[in-house]
Amino acid sequence: MSERIVVDPITRIEGHLRVEVDVDEKGVIKDAFSSGTAVRGLELIVKDRDPRDVWAYVQRICGVCTTVHALASIRSVEDALKIKIPRNAHLIRDIMNEALFVHDHVVHFYHLHALDWVDVVSAISANPAETSRIAQSISSWPKSSPGYFTDVQNKVKKLVQSGQLGIFANGYWGHKAYKLPPEVNLLAVAHYLEALDWQKEIVKIHTIFGGKNPHPHYVVGGMATPLDIDSDNGVHAERLMHVSQLIDQAKEFVNQVYIPDLLAIGSFYKDWTYGGGLNNYLCYGDFSTGDIYDTKLYRMPRGIILNGNLKEVLDVDLKDPEHVQEFIDHSWYTYDGDSGGKGKHPFDGETTFNYTGPKAPFKQLDTDKEYSWLKAPRWKEHPMETGPLARMIVGYASGKEEIVNIVDETLKKLDLPISALQSALGRTVARGLETVLISGWLRNDMDELLKNVKSGDQTTFDRTKWEPNTWPERAKGVGWMEAPRGALGHWIDIKDGKTHNYQAVVPSTWNASPRDHKNTIGAYEAALKGTPMLNKEQPLEIMRIIHSFDPCLACAVHLTDLETNTTTEIRLG
Repeated sequence: MSERIVVDPITRIEGHLRVEVDVDEKGVIKDAFSSGTAVRGLELIVKDRDPRDVWAYVQRICGVCTTVHALASIRSVEDALKIKIPRNAHLIRDIMNEALFVHDHVVHFYHLHALDWVDVVSAISANPAETSRIAQSISSWPKSSPGYFTDVQNKVKKLVQSGQLGIFANGYWGHKAYKLPPEVNLLAVAHYLEALDWQKEIVKIHTIFGGKNPHPHYVVGGMATPLDIDSDNGVHAERLMHVSQLIDQAKEFVNQVYIPDLLAIGSFYKDWTYGGGLNNYLCYGDFSTGDIYDTKLYRMPRGIILNGNLKEVLDVDLKDPEHVQEFIDHSWYTYDGDSGGKGKHPFDGETTFNYTGPKAPFKQLDTDKEYSWLKAPRWKEHPMETGPLARMIVGYASGKEEIVNIVDETLKKLDLPISALQSALGRTVARGLETVLISGWLRNDMDELLKNVKSGDQTTFDRTKWEPNTWPERAKGVGWMEAPRGALGHWIDIKDGKTHNYQAVVPSTWNASPRDHKNTIGAYEAALKGTPMLNKEQPLEIMRIIHSFDPCLACAVHLTDLETNTTTEIRLG
């Protein structure tokens, strides 16, 4: 007999996720079900709106990713209208996305995921002198004295002794799955607190180039960024130098704090090989050294790895109706009045709500029927994993030298085979390695932008096709990109100058998808199966695996009145 365990909500994520697992008498997860419990209604909101404005609406899909939906939307319109942007605009967009990647990955490691591996309360029994020795042995980061770690330890002691753990409340402290010695726990807690201070600095890059953070500004045809090194009102020399300094600081934090901590913590969990999952990987590719349409120049290569076969990288065509389809057999939607059996390419996609789940309160979902607000996207009817691990696997199989080198070097340090990446720990390591690479690309792209500006090229916008009277009566386009959590696509159908249809397929829709028309499971569900649990009352193993994907199911909550079919946005914070 199996026992159904429900974790709802999954905390330390963005959005609303419920996970139900069936655990056998030995404590091993035999089946799993991932349910998105809030619905996005943005596709309906942007219908019949000016395509040049859509980015500002759909950017609100997410408040953690902040810029990615705007950029994907802008690219979809530019693809439909055959607009090519100035080189400076391309660089600024990449710089903003790269800054987001670095910020997002560091925040995820320390503030969303690290506490699945780090026992905070254990830190109060650490020897600060030994923590200092460990810190100095793995990094030259200046904040590594015994006195510094003593001060951090005293802060944690006050929280524990007060009985109010504050930001560290509700953890499974003392769980037998924790393996770090107290001194490494103290090191991680100290850097958790430092990362809180650091993360507010790098986002200033968005405020300088995009006007604000979160949700900086974009424009179809380039960027609205006024580059003028001699102006007091535009992005002048001083502000450009400030961005340059922020980039250098970010690289230092990544290389001197994040990566040493990641490898130190990872070395204690090398035998925790659970959470691999599908072994199918999807990457749209991004960060071109040339034009966005020249996929051969992508630093992150495009491709598909199927069944773990690293000897063959398959192609993905986002406009081919056979390549990308969304199925709704276990989702609360209908297609043309039908609730399942067929998939739809996003160009022909529908967002028609059809909630058939239980009325609250309820103990568990009927997972034999519809059980999620997420659709089930598939590549040629195959479920796929997307995200940092997928990008590293596709890049490695593609022979991308930078990726091959950093993966091989890291696996050698940890004394692990490449197959070890196919786990929750491997997914976490891949995210760190990607951050190292992207922080380097961030530096390179900023240097190129500075060079262009100094040479007199300050162009960031091309208005050639700005006016609707220059557009065709009907045009379709797709905007693709790699977001921190994976492959992101926005599809737009423009008719008579208005948005006729719009569909977004986000990374967590790929990863957190429910079963499809063939009852094939998605990435979260596959990753959980076969995992042993030490304590059913404290499902730390579930949190480790789900957090390794960095779920992002929604930002603002969108409430839809099914009687009037109206959607209201509730802004949080």
